[in-house]
Amino acid sequence: MSLSASLAGIEPPFRRLRIYAFDPAASLDMRTAVINSATITLPWEQLESGPVGEYVDVVDIDPASGGFYLPVDLNEPALLVQDGYPPSDGNPKFHQQMVYAVAMMTIRNFERALGRRVLWAERPWDWKTRDTVDRYVQRLRIYPHALREPNAYYSPQKVALLFGYFQAPSIDFGRNLPGGTIFTCLSHDVVAHETTHAILDGMHRRFIEPSNPDSLAFHEAFADIVALFQHFTIREAVYQQISQLRGDLGRQSLLSGLAIQFGNAIGHYGALRDAIDAVDPRTGAPDPTQLERTIEPHERGAILVAAVFDAFVSIYRSRVEDLLRIATGDGTKFPDNDLHPDLIGRLTTEAVKAASHVLRMCIRAVDYLPPVDINFGDYLRALITADADLVSNDDRGYRIAVIEAFRRRGIFPRDCRSLSVDSLLWERPETPIKIDWLEDEQFPYLADRREIHETASRRCANLYNWLWDNAKISHEAMRSMGLWLKEDAPKTIRRRNNEGRRRSRPAVEVQSVRVANRVGPDGDQEQQLIIEITQERRGYRTAEVQNLVEERGKVRGVTADFVFRGGATLIVDLRTREVRYCISKDIASLERLAAQRDFQFSGDSEALGATYFAAAGRDEPFAFVHRML
Repeated sequence: MSLSASLAGIEPPFRRLRIYAFDPAASLDMRTAVINSATITLPWEQLESGPVGEYVDVVDIDPASGGFYLPVDLNEPALLVQDGYPPSDGNPKFHQQMVYAVAMMTIRNFERALGRRVLWAERPWDWKTRDTVDRYVQRLRIYPHALREPNAYYSPQKVALLFGYFQAPSIDFGRNLPGGTIFTCLSHDVVAHETTHAILDGMHRRFIEPSNPDSLAFHEAFADIVALFQHFTIREAVYQQISQLRGDLGRQSLLSGLAIQFGNAIGHYGALRDAIDAVDPRTGAPDPTQLERTIEPHERGAILVAAVFDAFVSIYRSRVEDLLRIATGDGTKFPDNDLHPDLIGRLTTEAVKAASHVLRMCIRAVDYLPPVDINFGDYLRALITADADLVSNDDRGYRIAVIEAFRRRGIFPRDCRSLSVDSLLWERPETPIKIDWLEDEQFPYLADRREIHETASRRCANLYNWLWDNAKISHEAMRSMGLWLKEDAPKTIRRRNNEGRRRSRPAVEVQSVRVANRVGPDGDQEQQLIIEITQERRGYRTAEVQNLVEERGKVRGVTADFVFRGGATLIVDLRTREVRYCISKDIASLERLAAQRDFQFSGDSEALGATYFAAAGRDEPFAFVHRML
């Protein structure tokens, strides 16, 4: 019997694929060329040529030239035994392999942190076909050569990633060949960044609506954070960089930079963005007022990225204090000489562990955010609460490091008494939120992603019907969520027709019902249900017009200028069926309504706020925002 026959029907546990650890430019530097060709390990899945798998579908069409590249077959024996194609910027099949491998690596990191399968955003509603269209999207489409321009973006309309390619300039070209071709699909950072946009949009559809200066900036910052900490999953690269930096990760390096080749090619003289921000030479600390002066999403998001990376560096330094004392006699001082290989190995281990924990901490926190109108302060509270829920004993001070890093950059939450850990935790409901629907619903484990999607859609519909049928019973609970169900709600809240009754009740939308099974570092398991409920209200350019419409209900010739939303995220303990946290944005808040109006129409941010707000209503908000680079 042949070996192939004896192995028939037996699947390997994993697939190994080669990628660029950073991007092609790192292969042109003697110090980094050896570690830039990295091999990653992914869970095995059956693949068709493309590659096409359970989560992604790589389609290599070049619209600019009308060309079509033959798809790679990663099941070819010659590729299986050599871990795929070697890195090459001239081989389209490696480009396909690269985007598949990095996208799957990103998906895997999310699933480990979230405790559930990743689902893509539903296919946009088609008013022509109505219910005849299947809104479930099984695979994210990835186009490695979709654009002939210096851009790459996630398309909510296509539920796809589109990567561009362009010519490097003839001057100020960095390490690139003058006039050479730069492929964004070959940057580990760019692929991870765009994949994160897609995953986040699948979790929170309202996060792409720019209701305040932080909203789009958070989308960009979070995608950068994931891309940044994925650097630390490639141990060989971390080892080499720690050796070069003599252990000090607080210095700028390949590990702290994002999209270096891309940044060089568009005139940034270095990385497109860097996680280490400038400090005031007088104080040696970041400028905490910079956030107040920064509006552009990438620049504003960079402040959040710097805060998270600063927290990581603090955590790393605390983990290696004992090693530094052995090496230098001072637990705060890094050696001035080249490090012993054994010390480099130990420092690498601590850096990888710390980065892995911070990455999971950042991803888990996304479940603890309100469903609309998020800001950086909300994310700080989400980080602290999510970590405290899963890791009760913060003996290494991770949460303190995060709080301190955010404080240094002027990122503060609203409505908190202090910056202590206890004050930053989301509050438990003062009175229990009673949702009888939770008592009757069963939540068995599901593995099939389509079944997960269909079950979640059914649960959303059932919960909505329960809320509607029990409006009188649930109104008090809904008000504690920042929502309004009674007919006496503000007149600008969107209504649902109520069987011909003169006064119709306000409408709500159950955005999602997601099950999470998380396991902490001590083996503790958290089984949670994350519910998002939102409500919509018409907003007007001035407070005077807003008040007039509130009084009359309708004013002839006056139409709404923007959409204002409220809502709540409920974190439910599945063991007790109790609502542990209610994270809300009140639909009746005149303060939030005025702030959103000011962001869009008033002051220095008028042009930028109005532009971004209009762009989010277009088909491709990320194409617009990324083109602003």
